[in-house]
Amino acid sequence: MQKILIVEDEKAISGVLHSILSDELTNYEFVVAEDGLEGYKHLEKEDFALVISDIKMPKLSGTELLKQALILKPETTFIMISGHADIDSAVSCLKDGAYDFISKPIDINRLITSVKNALAKETLKKENKNLQTENKTLKKKVNKKYQMIGDSPALQKIQDMIEKVAVSDARVLITGPNGAGKELVAHAIHNQSERAKGPMIEVNCAAIPSELIESELFGHVKGSFTGAIKDKQGKFEQATGGTIFLDEIGDMSLIAQAKVLRALQESKVSPVGSDKEIKVDVRVLAATNKNMQKEIEEGKFREDLYHRLSVIEIYVPPLDERKEDIKLLVDHFSGMISDEHGTAVKKFDNEAIEALKALSWTGNIRELRNVVERLIILGGATVSKEDVANFVRK
Repeated sequence: MQKILIVEDEKAISGVLHSILSDELTNYEFVVAEDGLEGYKHLEKEDFALVISDIKMPKLSGTELLKQALILKPETTFIMISGHADIDSAVSCLKDGAYDFISKPIDINRLITSVKNALAKETLKKENKNLQTENKTLKKKVNKKYQMIGDSPALQKIQDMIEKVAVSDARVLITGPNGAGKELVAHAIHNQSERAKGPMIEVNCAAIPSELIESELFGHVKGSFTGAIKDKQGKFEQATGGTIFLDEIGDMSLIAQAKVLRALQESKVSPVGSDKEIKVDVRVLAATNKNMQKEIEEGKFREDLYHRLSVIEIYVPPLDERKEDIKLLVDHFSGMISDEHGTAVKKFDNEAIEALKALSWTGNIRELRNVVERLIILGGATVSKEDVANFVRK
């Protein structure tokens, strides 16, 4: 049960305060201190949801108690009361951090209202603090999910490029085979940019039917096509203030490409079925596993859009070109998977790591992660070369 501290040297007043407030606030426990020094000793020992303190008291005044207590516990909420009220005392207490100041003789209704408001504020502060803690925990988990693991020269080159381009708003085209980590590069750029506080909206262009891609990117108005039962906000608009990541951009239809080009040129989008233009402020990152020059030659991708998207181009090599990172990746995935399963981290011996390095990884990092999970489940207490031979088919 949370506690409220009443610091008052006049027993008649502290008794009245205790009696009235305990009837109003049955979910709180009340502690009474007879002077400021006794009140401070209580604050040293325990936390209070609220302190109601007189100003004129022996041993330690209410104003000194307020100052010292807020040094000791800055989050403590104070309501000050005094029979010697004047504007200077009120202003001084409020400047020092008090929530409110009430003069004697005390207006009981005014006091009850102030106390309830102060406690509501205190509850809101705690909820916000808990939410911030939860958000930090979630952010750590998200950041761990999108960590780039390895110390190979190839990965170091990518990380150096990310560091340079993240601070700008330049568009980046990320190329490389499936499963190599293009999404990780996109998230690293966003997280290191000034837009990191804004949203990161991901669109898998290959997973959306061509007839719906425009609606997905730019939104639509009710009745614009069969099934459009209400207005829908597009991904570009959702990403305003942040980053939009167009994954598998090479699979986008030519019609949608033309609209994306216009959005990049004018920083505006028009929802399907509407003449209205919506201003958007987004950074565009794109990724593809295709040879874009070949796609352009075959008329499957607009050259002007390609040049708009590839102000900076970052190539993510296949895992077979950075096998020296396999040891670190295995350790990383082993820890992550053990967390997910709620089990102890399983070790891979050196011979198992060398056996994994000897394999060809056509599915790249994504395939390696799946293999690590399989070996953790099926392998011995320490994953061995024999486990790799028995449970990894190539």
